[in-house]
Amino acid sequence: MKKLGKSLILVICLIALVGCNLKNDTASDAVALFLDQYQSLSTAVLADLENVVKHEDLTDEQKEKYRDILKKEYSDLKYEIKKEEYHNDKAIVYVKLTVYDLYKVQKEAAQYLNNNIEEFQDENGNYDEKKYMDYKLDKMQKLTDTTSYDVEIEVSKDEDGKWHVDELSDETLEKIHGIYNYDGE
Repeated sequence: MKKLGKSLILVICLIALVGCNLKNDTASDAVALFLDQYQSLSTAVLADLENVVKHEDLTDEQKEKYRDILKKEYSDLKYEIKKEEYHNDKAIVYVKLTVYDLYKVQKEAAQYLNNNIEEFQDENGNYDEKKYMDYKLDKMQKLTDTTSYDVEIEVSKDEDGKWHVDELSDETLEKIHGIYNYDGE
């Protein structure tokens, strides 16, 4: 799951290219359409989700759990558009996101691993990554804690006068996916 961040960046970029072609009369419309694709688990989101999951080094059962975790994260994502600022054919949309706090679970799982390494060893005393991933995915599946972030999403107007979400920063992507390391703030 180390590739999670990079894989999720690809997902966001592809969704931005595929989506946001309905009603984009304002910059906020484009952002709402973009985020609504997650909530509705659109065909594009599910296709990109499959690309992320298939590239993870997990067992089939773990991939299924991971897929379900991401679907829950996406469909339960909540957002509130706070305001928008226009600068000719560019705009910034300020959004409050509320997502499951997957960062917290991953951090706690890593701490638990460090303090209880013997629980994740095989019969020969060697570290067993599968046991740890099962533990971590189970914790992620049971997660109910959420966190909120304020993000700025840049939007551009095309030659047809429609607004489209620009490529998102890594930090914004991590916030959308609940994996942003907020401890450093």
